[in-house]
Amino acid sequence: MTPSPSIPLFEEVVNGFNKLSVSGGTKKESSDLRRTRQSAFEKFRSLGGFPSIRNEDWRYTNLARFLKDEFTIEGWGGPETPAPDASLVEKAHIAGLDCYQIVLVNGSWDGTVTGGELPKGIQLLKVADARQDPALSVYFEKQAGWNEHFANLNAALFTDGIFVRVEAGVVIEKPLHIIHIYTSENNLLVQPRNVWVINKNAELSAIESVVSGGSEGGIIWVNSLSDVLVHADARFHHTMLQTAGTGVRLVQQTSVRQHRQSLYNNFTFTLPGAELVRNDLQTRLEEDHTETHLYGLYLTTGNQLVDNHTLVDHQKPHCFSNELYKGVLLGQSTGVFNGKVYVHQEAQKTNAFQQNNNLVISPKATIDSKPQLEIFADDVKCSHGSTVGQFSEEALFYLRARGIGEEAAKGLLINAFAFDVTEKIRIPEVETHVNELISLHIPTNHA
Repeated sequence: MTPSPSIPLFEEVVNGFNKLSVSGGTKKESSDLRRTRQSAFEKFRSLGGFPSIRNEDWRYTNLARFLKDEFTIEGWGGPETPAPDASLVEKAHIAGLDCYQIVLVNGSWDGTVTGGELPKGIQLLKVADARQDPALSVYFEKQAGWNEHFANLNAALFTDGIFVRVEAGVVIEKPLHIIHIYTSENNLLVQPRNVWVINKNAELSAIESVVSGGSEGGIIWVNSLSDVLVHADARFHHTMLQTAGTGVRLVQQTSVRQHRQSLYNNFTFTLPGAELVRNDLQTRLEEDHTETHLYGLYLTTGNQLVDNHTLVDHQKPHCFSNELYKGVLLGQSTGVFNGKVYVHQEAQKTNAFQQNNNLVISPKATIDSKPQLEIFADDVKCSHGSTVGQFSEEALFYLRARGIGEEAAKGLLINAFAFDVTEKIRIPEVETHVNELISLHIPTNHA
């Protein structure tokens, strides 16, 4: 495909990559990583640069109106990273949660950990350091098989982020809370790269909160890529709380690889605010007897566009996956759910379930739901489904007949609709926090 040179952001990333190649900014990286960057950028260009609705995976998400602005690239000659804003840290605070907490500002971490000294067996590093470490650069040298525009762009231009590794047999009792703050006075493209390595028989719970500065600042486009490796018999419980405000465009890509008898739980909650959110979550069950649970909830308002794309790739036999995503759509917002479960011929005895339910409250809101199964094995149990509906008149009548006002009744029904997802959260303080966020964003006028 031929990229469009008329897109200012495309011109900026081309210039940024050229500057990166000649500035010496990667001179301490391995030759393999430099080749990976070059290969990823060539792939980005061969895919046509930024995607359009002509790309099947983007047919319901038109980026044209978001690509008209000019941006500066963070990390390569861009603005310096500001210090953490205490008010934004407080905005992401989870009441009563006993945790280790770190704060990243525009993808960079200053090395500070609050909540106590980290226990032995967990390693936290800045990606800016890890990518230059010969022992760790291998985690950045191998692309995860992405055939996606933004993932390749990140692989070519990432500079910083967080590297987390839990040693074999270590169970981290307290969760790790990572607060991602995005703020800038000017339009900025930020491309954090995060790596999670959970070694054999280890366990970690992590919460990632995304918050942003006020609307008076510049537009921030976040193109984030996370690589997750869950080794044999390991367990990783991964929660994403996306509460960024207006002026943020968030593209979050997560690639998960699971080994034998591992468990991966993912919870993704998208609340009103960011004008564009695109979540690409791919889980590859590479060995037998693995287990995967994906839970998502999106509450959209205004002109917000939230797109959830998932892939559960069953490669080996005797594996189990369960996926439940729910959406509540208000205003003139748009929701997209595109979930695929792929079962290879070798993956006999697979149990895979997928469900997407949507509550469209406003007559101007829209949802595009596309659950998919591709099964090449003959001894499996797989199902998928999708529903789109409005408030149940019977349920509303039942509540109002008991003295509950119409708006309060609608609020109760929204909370009940979301409960199937929020009840799955393993940490009570996080569950309470998410329920409070949902209640906060349920408007009194649902038109």
